[in-house]
Amino acid sequence: MANQFVSQIADIETDFPQWYTDVVVKTKLVDYGPVKGTMVIRPYGYAIWENIQRELDSRFKQAGVENAYFPLLIPMSFMTKEAEHVEGFAPEVAVVTHAGGAKLEEPLVVRPTSETIIGHMMGKWVESWRDLPLRMNQWCNVMRWEKTTRPFLRTSEFLWQEGHSVYATEEEAEQETLNMLHLYEEFAKTVLCMPVLTGRKTEKEKFAGAVATYGMEAMMHDGKSLQSGTTHYMGQNFAKAFGVQFTGKDGVLQHGYTMSYGVSTRLIGALIMTHGDQRGLILPPPVAPVQVVIVPIAAKKEGVLDACHALRERLQKAGLRVKLDDSENSPGWKFNEWEMKGVPVRVELGPRDIENGKMTVFRRDTCEKSELELASAGEELCALLGEISENLYQKAKKRMHERIVNAETLDELLKGVDGGNFVRAGWCGCRECEDRVKEFAQATARVMDGENTAAKCVACGKPSVHTVFFARAY
Repeated sequence: MANQFVSQIADIETDFPQWYTDVVVKTKLVDYGPVKGTMVIRPYGYAIWENIQRELDSRFKQAGVENAYFPLLIPMSFMTKEAEHVEGFAPEVAVVTHAGGAKLEEPLVVRPTSETIIGHMMGKWVESWRDLPLRMNQWCNVMRWEKTTRPFLRTSEFLWQEGHSVYATEEEAEQETLNMLHLYEEFAKTVLCMPVLTGRKTEKEKFAGAVATYGMEAMMHDGKSLQSGTTHYMGQNFAKAFGVQFTGKDGVLQHGYTMSYGVSTRLIGALIMTHGDQRGLILPPPVAPVQVVIVPIAAKKEGVLDACHALRERLQKAGLRVKLDDSENSPGWKFNEWEMKGVPVRVELGPRDIENGKMTVFRRDTCEKSELELASAGEELCALLGEISENLYQKAKKRMHERIVNAETLDELLKGVDGGNFVRAGWCGCRECEDRVKEFAQATARVMDGENTAAKCVACGKPSVHTVFFARAY
C-alpha cells in the first residue's frame, strides 16, 4: 500500500525547507505559539527532549557536574559588566521595564544565556581554593529575539542546558572546555547516531565574551551545517567582571578561570534533518519516544489482542518503550502513521504469526521486513535496535565524508557549497578573508581542522595558517 502521507509532505530533494516544516508539524512534534517566533513543543516532541535530557544529564553527573537553577530575569547592569558579551547579545535581548503596574528602577533582561548571573553568584560562593572547582549545570529556557525563526532550529524561546564551571587554573578550565566538547561528540554518536565535526571556532564566530569557542557541526540532508553544541573557555573575563576570586594555597587572592557549554532543543531539528526521508521521521532508538509499535493483524480474531498485550508486557520488562496500537484504524493506516512518526521498529502480529511462533518485523531505517522468533522477542528486538542505531550512524557518516571536498580558490569553494558540501580550505587567519568567503559564497567558517593541511588561503592566496571547514549553515 502506498504511503498516503507522502503526498502531504513536500519533496525532500526539491524543497527541503518545506519538507522539514511539514514533518515537524504533521508528526505533532510542535505547533506555533501565539507570540511570533515561539513554538509549543507537543508531547511527542517533548518526549524526544526528555530522552535527550536524561541521556545527557546522566553523563554530566557521571563527570561530577551538579544541577542547579538560576533566575530567568537578570539585572541589566549585569549584562553591561562584560563589554564584548553585552555587545554580542544586544540585538537579541528582551527587556522587562514594567512589573506590578509600575516602571522598574532597573530594567531586567530575560536571560539569553546565564554567564552574568552565574558569575555574580560564583563571586559570592567562591572564597578559597578549597571551593574549587565549582561545576554546575542548569536545564532551563532562554530567550533570544530572533527575526527569522523555524521550529527547533531557531526560535525566540527554546530549551537547553547550560553548564558553567570555575577553576583555579587556566589549564584546568581549558581542559574542561575540551572534555565537554568530547562528551558532546560521544553523545551525538551513540545517542543521536549523528556524526559531527568538532573544532575551534574563528574569532568572528566565537561566543561573545569568550577567549575561545569550540563547536560541534553536523551535516544535514541538504549539505548545510547545523551548529549542534558549543563549549567556551572564558579565561578570567567573567571572573574579573563579577569578582570571582579565591585565596590560593599560597595565600594570594586571585581570579578564577571559567568555562561554559550548552546544547539545546536544536538537537531535535538536527536528528530530523540528519536521518529523515520522504516518509517522514526516522528516530534513533535511544531517543525515540516509542521504540517498538505493535500492530495487531486481524485483531478481532480470538487470541490476537491477548497475544499482543502479552508481547507488550514482555518487551516492557526487557526495558523497551513500547506502544500497542489497538485503535479502530486499519493496519495500513497504522503502518503509515507510525512510519511517518519515525518509530524504529514495527511488529505485526496476527493469527498466522502466533500459530508459527513468529512476529513480522519492519525496520524504519531500511523499510525492510523480516520474521523473528516470538519466544525470544525481547532479546531479538533489543539487538535489532542496536543494529538500527549503528546503521543510522554509519549511513550518516558515509554521507558526510563523501560530501567533504577540498578547495584552493573561491570559485572551487563556491562550487563545493553549491553542491551541498562541506568545503575544507586554507585560511590566512585575517578577518577580511573570512568576510570575503561569506560575501562570495554565502558560506561561513564552521570549525577549524585540527591540523593545517592547506598550503594557501582560499581567499587571498597567502600562506595558510589554519585549515577550515566552510559551509552554508542554518
